[in-house]
Amino acid sequence: MAHEIDYKIHGNDLQMVEVGLDPEEAVQAEVGTMLFMEENIEMQTSTGGGIFSGLKRMVTGDNFFISSFLNKGEKKSNVAFGAPYPGAVIPLDLAQMGPVLCQKDAFLCAAQGIEIDVAFTKKLGAGFFGGEGFILQKLHGEGLAFVHAGGTVIKKDLADGQVLRVDTGTLVAFSQTVDYDIKFMGGFKNVLFGGEGLFLARMKGPGTVYLQSLPFSRLVDRIEAAASLIRVNDEG
Repeated sequence: MAHEIDYKIHGNDLQMVEVGLDPEEAVQAEVGTMLFMEENIEMQTSTGGGIFSGLKRMVTGDNFFISSFLNKGEKKSNVAFGAPYPGAVIPLDLAQMGPVLCQKDAFLCAAQGIEIDVAFTKKLGAGFFGGEGFILQKLHGEGLAFVHAGGTVIKKDLADGQVLRVDTGTLVAFSQTVDYDIKFMGGFKNVLFGGEGLFLARMKGPGTVYLQSLPFSRLVDRIEAAASLIRVNDEG
């Protein structure tokens, strides 16, 4: 069973989550995301379950190690975590949602006892053409987990059989009950002039889907394009 932690999300566009821990309660988080911790909080860094657990996180592009924060005091103490880039923090109650799949870099922190595994897409085509959708993380257990997203968060509750097609980069997290696949957009004009990716994620309900308005990869592309333009103008 995961620890029953309390939390408060601060901010609007640049959010952080502050977690309240009773004595002997703990939270686990990505290395480098901690903002502050009160005096009675004790931090430990480990593989979070042995070498194999660390290797699984490395496959998803995360750190080999994971940090745990345990309240060793006799009263409630707080620890806070912030996302590595501008965006929002999404709380996920896995006891209600069941297992959740998320993008490989979306995980922020979770109650001690929540398990973080690697989930590969079922179809080989998704692996070759899905880009960011190839390797996913699976969060499961009965407790709270937090993921972060770029820009504004959009929540879609899909009915049984309802289909939603999204850009693979905008996908943050979704219920395991949602059927996930990658589909080619098709059409000569779409490929040459559409301005979007050639492949879309096809999400089929039932279940909940969380989307982000500004994927980090898209933000990086815009910054690199602007930097290249500045260099060209300077050289000219």
